[in-house]
Amino acid sequence: MSTEATLPFINETPQESLSTLQNWLDGLWQWGLAFLPKLLVAAAIFFLGWWLSKAITRLIRKTLEKGRAEKAAVSFVCSFSLCALRIIVIISAIAQLGVNVVSIVTAIGAAAVTVGLALQDSMSNIASGILIIINKPFKVGDYLEFEGLQGTVSKIEIFNTRLNTIDNKEIIIPNSRLTVENVINYTSHELRRVDLTYQVSYQSDILKAKRLLMDLVQSHAMVCKDPQPIVGIAGHNESSISIDVKIWCKKDLYWDLYYDMQEKVKLLFDEEGIDIPYEQIVVHMEKQKEN
Repeated sequence: MSTEATLPFINETPQESLSTLQNWLDGLWQWGLAFLPKLLVAAAIFFLGWWLSKAITRLIRKTLEKGRAEKAAVSFVCSFSLCALRIIVIISAIAQLGVNVVSIVTAIGAAAVTVGLALQDSMSNIASGILIIINKPFKVGDYLEFEGLQGTVSKIEIFNTRLNTIDNKEIIIPNSRLTVENVINYTSHELRRVDLTYQVSYQSDILKAKRLLMDLVQSHAMVCKDPQPIVGIAGHNESSISIDVKIWCKKDLYWDLYYDMQEKVKLLFDEEGIDIPYEQIVVHMEKQKEN
């Protein structure tokens, strides 16, 4: 291929080169005039959308803080919302410039799917954490039972929920398990029932024992009058009779009432001569007759 064919303007005269440059500048000017409205619209969408995304995020933060959600959870939800909204704003602004955003959205979607598959368990915990924050099946300070484990909720985090046991151990449970398994919330209501069972010997006066227990709970300062206390015979055992006591109290007084009742019932039974039996083995020995 010759040099003249490769560089078609090399043999142009100065006047011809100036004319070519003028035509190119005119074309660029016309393109700029046609592109300017799109650029202005894109800029308006970008700046307005950027401001709106911050305003919406602030509204989300205030809503979650009014619901007393955990700070870490509030921060995550707000950051996630702000990021998602700004991605939408940027894509919308780019679309106004005439750029094909389908390929961009496809690339973002493919990346999201890849990350989602790699972090499937973590994403599940995050989604479950958001559901816990929104639905509020429990909150910080509630006393829960989960798969035989009991404790007070100390933190609701993005990935996990933390419980503190009575003996000051910390239980860390993934949020995804708390949304699909059965969870018992003992403090979701203001009142909580204390279930107690006492053993009385067959030789003791069970009617007297029932009366003593009823008088005790009816006069106890921590026991609620409504619902009414229940005292009844629960069963006949090998060496004792079981008496159930079911009483209601404020949820914060549960353990105080539980331990106080255990002490007072023992002292009361000792004072009134009600025998609390213990397991024993009775051996009968027979003397063989001499021949």
